[in-house]
Amino acid sequence: MPKLIFVQKDGSRTEIDAPCGVSVMEIAHQNDVEIEGACEGALACSTCHVVVDPEDYERLAEATEDEEDMLDLAFGLTHTSRLSCQIVMSEELDGLTVTLPTATRNMMVD
Repeated sequence: MPKLIFVQKDGSRTEIDAPCGVSVMEIAHQNDVEIEGACEGALACSTCHVVVDPEDYERLAEATEDEEDMLDLAFGLTHTSRLSCQIVMSEELDGLTVTLPTATRNMMVD
C-alpha cells in the first residue's frame, strides 16, 4: 500500500498507509488529519487546499480548469498548491508529501 505523508501546521510529519483510489482529503479525514473539506469533495470550495512537495508535484495528474478556479480562492496559494479532494492515491504516488496550510478560507462562513 502506498504511503502518504502529511506535514502538519506545526511542522510535524504524519505518515499514513493510503489506499489506492481514495482522495487525499478522504484519507486525511479517516486518519484525523485536520483538512477541512467544507464541500465534501464536490469541487465547490478551497478548504481542502494543500501544498504538494515540489518533488512530487509533477507526478500528479494535471489540475482541471474547475480545480484551478477554486484554487484561486485558496489562502496561501503556491505554485504547487492543489485541492486534496482532487488528488486520488495510486501506487505511482507512493511517498507523496503534502503540507497543510496555516489557514483556510471558507467562503460559506467568511
